[in-house]
Amino acid sequence: VLAVSVNVALFTIVHDELFVLLVERGHQPYEGAWALPGGLVRPNDDPESAAIRELAEETGIHEEPGHLEQLGTYAAPDRDPRKRDVSIAYWAIEANLPTPLGGGDAGFPALVPMSKIEHRGIALAFDHERIVRDAVERTRSKLEYTTLAAKFCPPEFTISQLRRVFESIWSVELDPGNFHRQVTGKPGFLQQLEHTSKPGAGGGRPASLWSVGDAEMLASPIYRKPRAHATQPARDRDKPEEVLRRRQREPEDLQRANISDAAPETEPRPSNASLFWGCSSCQGTRPV
Repeated sequence: VLAVSVNVALFTIVHDELFVLLVERGHQPYEGAWALPGGLVRPNDDPESAAIRELAEETGIHEEPGHLEQLGTYAAPDRDPRKRDVSIAYWAIEANLPTPLGGGDAGFPALVPMSKIEHRGIALAFDHERIVRDAVERTRSKLEYTTLAAKFCPPEFTISQLRRVFESIWSVELDPGNFHRQVTGKPGFLQQLEHTSKPGAGGGRPASLWSVGDAEMLASPIYRKPRAHATQPARDRDKPEEVLRRRQREPEDLQRANISDAAPETEPRPSNASLFWGCSSCQGTRPV
């Protein structure tokens, strides 16, 4: 029997770093491993509704994301060891992510930096690493020719905030002056507001505020520069089955060493009140 499921890769930016929302699996297979929120499509479901429902059930986030788009279909015969399963994957963006609470048969959710997945070869359950990598590459690509970057910003934002979105997702540094000329010269991309931002603690002239315009496609592309760091492939030792095998031999206080940077053995297990992995300055904060 062929099962049809959905998975959602939801991205947000926190302190100028791209994060993806994951949940800890609460049962076999891959019990204790990180995975994307998701579940089966019910007989009367359409896939997008199922994706929104599963995101809410497994993370406690009941608000529809600011952007939700189908990514693709993943149907490798061995992607699920229990049965033949086809997953319809979605990717989503949320600028102001509510605090995930968890629920259903999943463990607690956490925001995990993409750098931990890309550059450290962190293992995810099933083929979810491939889905996440495909989703972030789709995001990087669409920043070149759409207005999607503004979905990572609040309703009113500065050009500097928008530039940091591009820099965070592309992993590059952009010249502020050139970027300002590029984005403000794209018809329909941005609308300048009459009011300005509040002065910062250090004083200085208030920055102009902008909102996203009516256009969805850019009149001409914003080409990305080569990324600062090449993506590293996952190591054999970090495949899900190898990670779980090692966990059985490791002390409890070291079981998450493959997810966060090396830390003292007294480092507490993350909770819903502390939902950021590998970002010490992000604890207890909301996405920018």
